[in-house]
Amino acid sequence: MNSKTRVRWDNFYQGADSVPAMRVVAENLHLLPRSGNGLELACGLAANAFMLAEHGLRMDAWDISPVVVERINQAASQRNLPVSGKACDLDREPLPVSRYDVVVVTHFLDRDLVQPIIAALKPGGILMYQTFTRTRVSAGGPENELFRLADGELLSLFSDLQPRVYREEGLCGDSTQGFRNEALLVAQKPAD
Repeated sequence: MNSKTRVRWDNFYQGADSVPAMRVVAENLHLLPRSGNGLELACGLAANAFMLAEHGLRMDAWDISPVVVERINQAASQRNLPVSGKACDLDREPLPVSRYDVVVVTHFLDRDLVQPIIAALKPGGILMYQTFTRTRVSAGGPENELFRLADGELLSLFSDLQPRVYREEGLCGDSTQGFRNEALLVAQKPAD
């Protein structure tokens, strides 16, 4: 990513309000350990990281925006939660290998990071991923199709992991109801 991308996100987060944790996290906490290390990538305001810290994990929260990272670190201090924000460009910052019990990625897609994300998980570690699909029933999310998943792509990208939860409803049935415009995956790295 370049400095224009960083500046755009800095400007966005200057006045952004807090948001709730994403569905992939909020609805699947029961699948996670109550202790260990977690990472949220492209974390924004780190709502997922804070929920996981409340659950018992020590969380790293990485984002390209130093503005949002400063807000994360202030909030972590105020809330006395083990969340550590870090400003970094994921195109340049290597992910540590076998460090995390949980990795969370939401509303972000960089296919080049799939193998590094898998490698960052410890054996038995859990990936929680939720992002936009090309099949959609309403507006929202990125316009560029490169930042959207094809049908079934999320499962294919992480086929080295064991799926525990997968949801992608596409246009099936009554498209005014249900989980639309996105796919979510909770998957586990095989134990050694």
